[in-house]
Parts: sequence; structure tokens; C-alpha cells
Amino acid sequence: MTVMFMSATIIMLIIMVMILLLNMVSKKSLSDREKSSPFECGFDPKSSARMPFSLHFFLIAIIFLIFDVEITLLFPLIITMKYNNMLIYATVMTMFIIILLLGLFHEWKQGALTWTS
Repeated sequence: MTVMFMSATIIMLIIMVMILLLNMVSKKSLSDREKSSPFECGFDPKSSARMPFSLHFFLIAIIFLIFDVEITLLFPLIITMKYNNMLIYATVMTMFIIILLLGLFHEWKQGALTWTS
């Protein structure tokens, strides 16, 4: 029991010494405060966080996600095609692609894909 207590104490001392050495060696300055702010991606940290956001960027991102997820649904169909009936998979894939194209044409007609400034 005492051996375990002594080894735990030694380990804790080593950890504390390493943390102290790290804090002394690290080069922190006041200018690093801006780097660790949540607006590191090009926004000015001194300005308002409630900047107007273009709805068109949001719509394009949603359309991309929808088509990206639906394309990942096609991969299992392609892989399992060689094990089962080809006619069934051809009709399923054709219907799936037709639904994708109908959605794309609908978005096109609604004007979600036209880029206006």
C-alpha cells in the first residue's frame, strides 16, 4: 500500500514539474488572445458577431448536402449490383436519378441556382 502511495506521489510531482516547465517555456503574449478568439476565420474580433448572412450561400450549401447524401446512397447499389438481378437495380437507380434530376430542375426553376449580387 505504501509503495503504491509513494509511486502515485512521485508521478504527481513529475506531472507538476512538467506543467511548470511548459508554462515557463511557452511563448504566450497578449497578441495570442486574438488567435484564440472564436472569430479566427477572417472576421474582425472587435466587430459585431451579428453580421448579415447571405441566404443564397445557405441555400447552395443545403442543395449540396442533399445531393451529396443522395450520391452516397447510390454507392451501395453499385456495389451490390453484381450479386443480384441487374434489371431490378437498373430500374431502382433510374428512378433514383430521375428523382434527383426532378429536384434539380425544380431548384433551377425556383431560382435557387442563379447567382445574383
